[in-house]
Amino acid sequence: MALETKDRNAPAPPEKARDQGAAPPRKIRRELAPYLLTLPGFAWLAAFFAAPLGFMFLFTFYDGTIDIGYTFTSDWPQTYVDAFTTYDVQIIRSVIYALIVTIGTLVISFPMMYWIALKGGRRKNLFVLLLLLPFFTPFLIRTLAWQLVLSDQGIFLGTLKDLGLLSADFKLLASPLAVISGMTYNFLPFMALPLYVALEKLDPSLLDAAADLYSSKREAFLKVTLPLTLPGVFAGSLLTFIPSVGDFIDAEILGNPNTT
Repeated sequence: MALETKDRNAPAPPEKARDQGAAPPRKIRRELAPYLLTLPGFAWLAAFFAAPLGFMFLFTFYDGTIDIGYTFTSDWPQTYVDAFTTYDVQIIRSVIYALIVTIGTLVISFPMMYWIALKGGRRKNLFVLLLLLPFFTPFLIRTLAWQLVLSDQGIFLGTLKDLGLLSADFKLLASPLAVISGMTYNFLPFMALPLYVALEKLDPSLLDAAADLYSSKREAFLKVTLPLTLPGVFAGSLLTFIPSVGDFIDAEILGNPNTT
């Protein structure tokens, strides 16, 4: 009886001890907020990227057209064999062009964005706007304009021929060089903008500290600037390489049947 009275009169456990295993609702909302914010983006990618690719993959197992319908075919492995044997040259050429374009845009963009981000001062935003201004025009229009520039009697080759720096029969259009140059021009912002963001975040005091430690400009670039801007280089390379692999407009307008 005494034990029962003692248990009945014992103080209740503190609120904190009772709720020790349960996280506060505010903490749960704070932890779930980043995932909830990414849901619209994942839904968009699932609907307009993953789903179309999934349907294309499923179509490889079927034969037919939209008009007559599709039927499953047991000869579906031949589809992949044909893709990598009939179009192997085109696939390899597209990858090589994309690699060259990625390297070319990096070589052109890095020094330009380095100067704008670190030396542009108050006018850096104006310089970036001037860089992006031509790209407000459609992709096709820019490529057609590039065709005029690279034509035999265009402003570029025509001037060099008039100066005697090139022979009269020299041709640049309908060549791999024309395709690569057009792709490099069209995809330049895809590399330039991530580089600008990475370089703009670079703390100039780190370069001053490297100079105080008697590092040359080359050593400061290799040991300070380049490592800190590698995320921008990686992001720009992906944004440039992926669309340039599937680009056919430049190859169709600036190239020939051997470059498509």
